[in-house]
Amino acid sequence: MADTPDTISIIPVRGIPEIMPGDDLVKIVSRAVKELGLSFLDGDIVVFAQKIISKAENRIVKLSEVAPSPFALTLSREVSKDPRLVEVILSETTKIIKMDQRKPEKGRLIVETRGGIISANAGVDASNVSGGDSVTLLPVDSDLSAENLVRGFKSAAGVEIAVIITDTVGRPWREGLVDIAIGCSGIRPLRDYRGRKDSKGLVLNATVMAVADEIASAAGLVMEKADSVPVVIVRGYGFEKGGGGAGDLIRNPEDDLFR
Repeated sequence: MADTPDTISIIPVRGIPEIMPGDDLVKIVSRAVKELGLSFLDGDIVVFAQKIISKAENRIVKLSEVAPSPFALTLSREVSKDPRLVEVILSETTKIIKMDQRKPEKGRLIVETRGGIISANAGVDASNVSGGDSVTLLPVDSDLSAENLVRGFKSAAGVEIAVIITDTVGRPWREGLVDIAIGCSGIRPLRDYRGRKDSKGLVLNATVMAVADEIASAAGLVMEKADSVPVVIVRGYGFEKGGGGAGDLIRNPEDDLFR
C-alpha cells in the first residue's frame, strides 16, 4: 500500500454499552458498527481504549478488598494517595522510576509496569469504573489481547484488520496527555525510513516513526473520555502488515538517556 494516503478517516464507534467481565468485544463492537450502518473493511485499524479491554478481561480490583502493606502505607503518606491504591500500583510495578512529591495533592508514582511501560501509577485507573470504589489494571498482555481481537474479527467478519490498544499517558518535557499504543497486532508498530532518501536526496540515518503511537493519538481525538467512545476505526492508512507488538516501541534501558 502507498506510504502516503490521500485521505485517512477516523470513525468513532458509538453505542457501545458498559462492558462487563467476560463480555465478547468482537460481538459487541461488530453489533455497534452494524447499527451505525457501517461494516469493517480489509485494512481497517480498530483502536480500543484500554479500559474496555481491562473490563472484559476482569482486570478490576475492589479497593475494599485490598490490605495495604507497611511499605504502601509509608509511600501513601509521601504521595498523598489512598494506601490501598498504592498497594495496587505496587502490585503492578517492577521498578519505581521516580516519585513526584512537589505538589502533595497531585503526588505521582512514575513506575515501570510488568509489561515494561513507563507510566504514572502503573496505569491503575479509577475513572469510568465504579465511582471510585474499584480500579482497573492494564491487561496482563496487551499485545496478546490485540492478537485475540484480530483473530476474532477475522473469524466473525472475514476481514484482515489490525488492532491497537491505547492508554493515556503524560510525556517528558511537555504538558498534556496523549494516547499511545500499549498493545497491537496485525500492524508493524514502527516504520523504518533509515537508508531511504529525503526530498533533497540525503540518506536518512535515524528516522524510525512510531506509527502505532501516531495512530493511537489520532484516534484519541475522537475518544473523548466523557462521551463513551472507547472504539475507533482508522481507515485509509497504508500500514505495514506483519508481526511485532507494542513491546517493540519500548526503548531498551541501555539506550534510554533518562533512566
